Amino acid sequence: MRERRPARERRRAREFELFVAGAAGRLLHIATLLTGEPASRPTPAAEELLTCALARTYAAWDRLRGDDPYERTRREMAADFARTARRHRRPRGGLLDRLPPRERLVLVLRLYEGVGEEQTAAQLGLPAERVHILCLHAIAEMRSRRPGPEPSPA
Repeated sequence: MRERRPARERRRAREFELFVAGAAGRLLHIATLLTGEPASRPTPAAEELLTCALARTYAAWDRLRGDDPYERTRREMAADFARTARRHRRPRGGLLDRLPPRERLVLVLRLYEGVGEEQTAAQLGLPAERVHILCLHAIAEMRSRRPGPEPSPA
């Protein structure tokens, strides 16, 4: 017998709520890194990015069929960020805000999330060599701007 619609909707909502309760913190951190906002202040752009990705994940919840909802949400967030990268160019004081949006996205996916080079390239529609170069450039940029030791008083 088919599950009744209200019961199915409640089950779906409950499953999604459990997923969000477990993954929202890490996903918000990813969104904050991508938007370049400092984590110490309110992060409206990161919250909007995450909310849109979660909405699309929820809309596809019944079609996931064993796929990882975290992976799906991260892919949605990365795709949305790539489409709207021009909005995230100005510095906001965050950890990665000095990087151009595409380098920021590659760095977060490759180093923070541990997504493979080929997988990142496929997701972004770039050749793997380009992803490799973007990642190396982003790392070099972050290292070159690392604060040095403070001068000692004379």
